[in-house]
Amino acid sequence: MKLDNVLVLGGSGFVGRHLVAALAADGVRVAVPTRHRERAKHLLPLPTVEVIETDIMAPGALEALTRTRQAVINLVGILHGDFERVHAEFPRAVVAACRARGVGRLLHMSALGASANAPSEYLRTKAMGEQAALGAAGLAVTAFRPSVIFGPEDAFLNTFAELARLFPVLPIACPQARFQPVYVADVAHAMSRALDDLSTHGKVYELCGPRQYTLKELVELVCKMTGHRRAVLGLSDRLSYWQAFVMEKLPGKLITRDNVRSMQVPNVCAGDFPFGIRPQALEAAAPAYLRHTGPRERYPRLRWRARR
Repeated sequence: MKLDNVLVLGGSGFVGRHLVAALAADGVRVAVPTRHRERAKHLLPLPTVEVIETDIMAPGALEALTRTRQAVINLVGILHGDFERVHAEFPRAVVAACRARGVGRLLHMSALGASANAPSEYLRTKAMGEQAALGAAGLAVTAFRPSVIFGPEDAFLNTFAELARLFPVLPIACPQARFQPVYVADVAHAMSRALDDLSTHGKVYELCGPRQYTLKELVELVCKMTGHRRAVLGLSDRLSYWQAFVMEKLPGKLITRDNVRSMQVPNVCAGDFPFGIRPQALEAAAPAYLRHTGPRERYPRLRWRARR
């Protein structure tokens, strides 16, 4: 049976906007809750999408939102803040709401490297949330573990592009940390494909692009793509830690000590991309949005990231 009434938690965010668009293109009715309707205005033109202004963390909100839904997709995650609440407690609440309302299908966004023994709180709590979802009795659950996700509105490559525009020297923490970046549209494609696929129930899929890089290689590649000649300096382990210690106290938190601990785990995949999808190469997809670095081109991206 085709699932055509889906609740997407985190649907107004970076990955969510692409996944919701993919589902809407398939004629799926999608409900997207958000605390501020303005932040999801980019979804309003989609004919099968309903934007609901509510706080998903409020008591009773999930039970109300899951009423009459056939499936729930949980994309909610953070890079800084209360990991326990968002990555562990919230997935448990999603599972409880699904079971209370008779929702039979759940797609859950985890993270590559999630493990109970991981060195960072981010990865440990991601593992807790994944376990809560996959261990739910009576629910058909599929989990996804992407590497770092890139795309036009990302906070990864775009951040390095902005730093390369502003500074002649870029000191990089954990320069040898390994990543296998995956294009946001490929992540959305994989999740939309899995929704109705019975063979995916109970499985975890790793999502990576076609090539591995060190962090230093990625920053150098961004500099090349944006036309900025910059010195990229890899910091030692000790200096990486102290850079993160200082920067996590500043507005924006470009990097934290927990991020440094996460980067001790290689962010790469063991196998091929699922569902026969050929993932986009970073070199093919990223230049189109990274090259536009003038004020007029940057303004729409900055507005979107500020949710205005």
